[in-house]
Amino acid sequence: MKYSSLILISAAVVFSSASCVSKKKFLELQAKKESELKTANDLLMDCEEERNRYSTDLVEARTSLKHLTEQLNDCKQQRDKQVTQVGDLTVLSQAANQNINKTLEQLEKKDKYIHLLQAARTKADSINLALAVNLKGVLKDGIEDKDVEIKVDKTVVFINLSDKMLYQSGSSKLTPRAKEVLGKIAEIVSSRTDMEVMVEGYTDSVPIKNDCTADNWDLSVKRATSVVRVLQQDYKIDPNRLIAAGRGEYNKLASNDTEEGRATNRRTRIIILPKLDQFYDLLNPDKAAE
Repeated sequence: MKYSSLILISAAVVFSSASCVSKKKFLELQAKKESELKTANDLLMDCEEERNRYSTDLVEARTSLKHLTEQLNDCKQQRDKQVTQVGDLTVLSQAANQNINKTLEQLEKKDKYIHLLQAARTKADSINLALAVNLKGVLKDGIEDKDVEIKVDKTVVFINLSDKMLYQSGSSKLTPRAKEVLGKIAEIVSSRTDMEVMVEGYTDSVPIKNDCTADNWDLSVKRATSVVRVLQQDYKIDPNRLIAAGRGEYNKLASNDTEEGRATNRRTRIIILPKLDQFYDLLNPDKAAE
């Protein structure tokens, strides 16, 4: 009896609320929520794709680690066998003892170094995934999917931007919209002080030559420099973290025989990557013990 009463009361509330809101406003609100839900689902699907890709990389890394571990165990068995054989000798020279100790130390360092590499890779993967998700969240508003593309490849994050969004036709002068987009990227870059930023300019194969530009090489470099200059001067990114590079008409993504292919090749790529000294530390065996 109480349950039936609750149903009647709830129905009355629903009908009462419905009478207060016009059908048009309700449909507008419903359409808005459905659009927001679709945007959230699209972002979630992108994240799930990135997660699946990293899962594959993790399986490969574990397989590689397993092989290295097996090799290490073989080395240890050979070491133990050699030590036993040497122990049967009545006299060991001082030089032989030193060589054996050195070999043992190298094996121990190798074991530690393998674990260091695995930890470094896992950390890099986590940082890059978080960085990519943040960039997608910041850049999704007001930007068409075909104008911006964000990818993660091993230890770096790539942002491909179309030339029609960034530059005036045939020049390196940035559009107002370009500065708005670069400002959003600068927000993320500013929070990652341990990262460097490389800007690469690309063109199609159509020759260009005027009073300001010698060829496609020149245009690609000037476009990359324009982006770097805005990041430094307008958004206060430390210039010591910035790199400008021109790739000309080379390293193309599509054929230059069609307008669509040429539009794809005309792009600017922003690469966010760890500083070089971090790689040097990673490759230094002395760091394995830290």
